[in-house]
Amino acid sequence: MNNSTQPQKSSLKNSINKNRLKVILNSLIILLVIIIVIITVSLIIKLQNLNEYNNIAGNKNINNKPPIQVEVLNGCGFSGAADDITDYLRNMKYDVVQIGNYKSFDIEESIIIDRKGNYKIAEDIADSLGIDKVNVIQQINKNYLLDVSIIVGKDYKQLVVKK
Repeated sequence: MNNSTQPQKSSLKNSINKNRLKVILNSLIILLVIIIVIITVSLIIKLQNLNEYNNIAGNKNINNKPPIQVEVLNGCGFSGAADDITDYLRNMKYDVVQIGNYKSFDIEESIIIDRKGNYKIAEDIADSLGIDKVNVIQQINKNYLLDVSIIVGKDYKQLVVKK
């Protein structure tokens, strides 16, 4: 009888050990799943925060290009003309660094002046404002710390910003 109970005890012991092993392995699997879920949620939150940061900061300086710096001068005498153009340009992500009055208020048509030798930027601004390209000129001046000057003329009310 002793011999017959020994295989039962051994079999019972193996069964208990297998059950313990299953419980331990299942517990480890559950723990790993929980860790993976936590890491995934954390990664998603970080990516969302990064996207929000990029939406805020990235708008000012896309593709690591320096911002296009613009000066807006009122040459028509209409009160608030330079401010309206400035608001429009800032919404278009241009960096308006100076606003003021031109030396006179008798400018008939608005003028875009390229100050740094990048005529394409001046043309792009003219297009966005609805200014004819014949009114885009170059007056390169390395002493100016800006890319483009805009002199708002008496055609101000026909520009895109007023529509």
